[in-house]
Amino acid sequence: MSSLFNPRSEIENPKSESRVVGIDPGLNVTGYAVVEPSPRGAFVVEAGVIRPDSGCKALGDRLAWIHRGLVEVLDAFPPVAVALEQVHSHVKHPRTAILMAHARGVIILAATQRGTPVFGYSATRIKKTLTGNGRAPKAQIQHAIMAELGLDRLPEPHDVADACAVALCHYYINRNQRLLADL
Repeated sequence: MSSLFNPRSEIENPKSESRVVGIDPGLNVTGYAVVEPSPRGAFVVEAGVIRPDSGCKALGDRLAWIHRGLVEVLDAFPPVAVALEQVHSHVKHPRTAILMAHARGVIILAATQRGTPVFGYSATRIKKTLTGNGRAPKAQIQHAIMAELGLDRLPEPHDVADACAVALCHYYINRNQRLLADL
């Protein structure tokens, strides 16, 4: 686990009962973002990447590394939910979807072992929730992330930004469902 982005060194009035961990799964780099609500809106508590050691060539070794890294994140920042992007496939690259499903599997396993529910969102749903447009370009999503989280720059690498987008998607969908239930 490699923490790359921690915009606030001091958490103001933490509400861990609403904490969500967003994950952008990958076999080479898995991005994560821990997001919590605050009186001023959602903010990132911690974000970074889980990057298997260069010696991890075998698929099983990479998956074990991802699992261990995610366990560290979930233990350090216990969430009420884990949100991750659903596997999408392209007709020309079906193998990619299969390999990504392996990464998602160990992520789901780590969360389930801790009793944390997992929510999957399609890329279209994430884009629509953040921008109102399910086909929004990457730049528009990045600007939405910066605006919503009050950041002066985009979290890098892009795996962290994507994890922030997934976490924000879940955060807003969950918040809106609570608001509707209160009506």
